[in-house]
Amino acid sequence: MKKYLTKFLCLTVVLTLVFSVADAQKQKKRAATKRSNTTTKKTTKGKTKANIKSGGQVDSVAAVVSAPPAAPRIDSLPVPKVKKSLRLDEAVETKDIMDRTPLAYEHLRADDAVFRHKIWREIDTREKVNLPFRYSADENTGNQRFISILLKAIQDSAVTVFDPIDDRFTTPLTISQVSKLLGGGGDTVPHYNDQGVIDRYDYKAREINLDSIYKFKIKEEVIFDKESSRLFWRILGIAPVRNIYSSSGEYQGPADVFWVYYPDMRPIFAKYQTYNGKNFGARMTWEELFETRMFSGRIIKSTMDNPFDLFIAANPGLKDNGVFQLLEGERIKEKIFNYEQDLWSY
Repeated sequence: MKKYLTKFLCLTVVLTLVFSVADAQKQKKRAATKRSNTTTKKTTKGKTKANIKSGGQVDSVAAVVSAPPAAPRIDSLPVPKVKKSLRLDEAVETKDIMDRTPLAYEHLRADDAVFRHKIWREIDTREKVNLPFRYSADENTGNQRFISILLKAIQDSAVTVFDPIDDRFTTPLTISQVSKLLGGGGDTVPHYNDQGVIDRYDYKAREINLDSIYKFKIKEEVIFDKESSRLFWRILGIAPVRNIYSSSGEYQGPADVFWVYYPDMRPIFAKYQTYNGKNFGARMTWEELFETRMFSGRIIKSTMDNPFDLFIAANPGLKDNGVFQLLEGERIKEKIFNYEQDLWSY
């Protein structure tokens, strides 16, 4: 019996020693975590505090000015807001115009295309025949400028817009990216307090003048179909062009803003009427204007006799001579015309 009692006492002593060691280790860990927290609080307080004397001098730590804010994301384009008329603003009924849909293109087989070339044109809206592109009246469909129609279609997500890094419609753009390419965005302007020290930065948006975009590029393909014995002109894309200036106001040249795929824009163009000062009875739509080719544009590039894929202005001997560039474009136009005429026999 004594043996059992001694064993039990030894076992209880060993267990008490084990529990006491474990409690001591836990208390040490808690104390270490508390010390680490107190040290971090002290260091952060010491970093943020700065003793400032009279006269704007800082004793220990320099005052930190907030960094310039990042440019906010702009998800709106400079589309003029036009109020709709609450009464019928016309003496005739034109409600059916908004329900117009363009006719489908005639199918062209690749085997029937005996003549195919791509042509790039530049439309200058300052020419008299191109003045409908600059018609700035406000109607129920919105502002009637051609650039306003494009921007409204992009703002309403009715069409996909592509990056001007190429004209093959490879890289889609967002609305904020289009706004930056238009020359919008904004500038970060510092704000000074009473002591002449920058205390914050303000973001001011730039204004965009839509009338400053008066040139457009058109990419099209000319095809002679032997089945119907006709020459077809199919527009592929349209790109507005804006002038680029440096910060000092020096002119750096033109640049494409974006590209839109013309077949995607046809249903939208069919709902907008153009200004037509020659027809007093009716006005055509933008889709009819492009399909009947009621515009003027000089050829700036083609795939005819162009193995290096250069613009006319980049060819040797034509770079600094605008007259020769115009004559080269007219030569390409005449070559296409003569090809069609020479296929006929009388």
